[in-house]
Amino acid sequence: MSDNTLAKIESLGLKLPSVPAPIAAYVNCVRTGNLLFLSGGLPIDGDRKIIGQVPGQVSIEEAYEGARIIILNRIAIIRDEIGSLDKVKRIVTLNGFVSSAPDFYDHPKVVNGASELLVEIFGDRGKHSRTALGVSALPLNVAVEINLIVEVED
Repeated sequence: MSDNTLAKIESLGLKLPSVPAPIAAYVNCVRTGNLLFLSGGLPIDGDRKIIGQVPGQVSIEEAYEGARIIILNRIAIIRDEIGSLDKVKRIVTLNGFVSSAPDFYDHPKVVNGASELLVEIFGDRGKHSRTALGVSALPLNVAVEINLIVEVED
């Protein structure tokens, strides 16, 4: 089966990772009807982990890259679930959580890493509603966590 979206990812010099295993008592994705609800993803790519609070321990730029890592992990899950990324009708919503100091207010700059990559890959299908907020801590002390709701076609 042809997968033009996968070819687009490769043309950007990117590669989908293996589907990450959940780290606790949940599943990566639940499908109901034509919606996929993806669990929160962490910025982990092999041995590389984006750890710590923004901006004190992790720069905005590094956390932005972490958000991109998360999206590639989430896309790997989507592909595993539906077979072809060309079946993605729309990225519906993205929720981004940034581990940050109480006086940090640039959460959107971090979460833009995810949002911009989705549009690069999916074009208009990648445009979505979004929440970007700060929290005092995240699992495994990661800098950012992102979940998605995606509409797919049969």
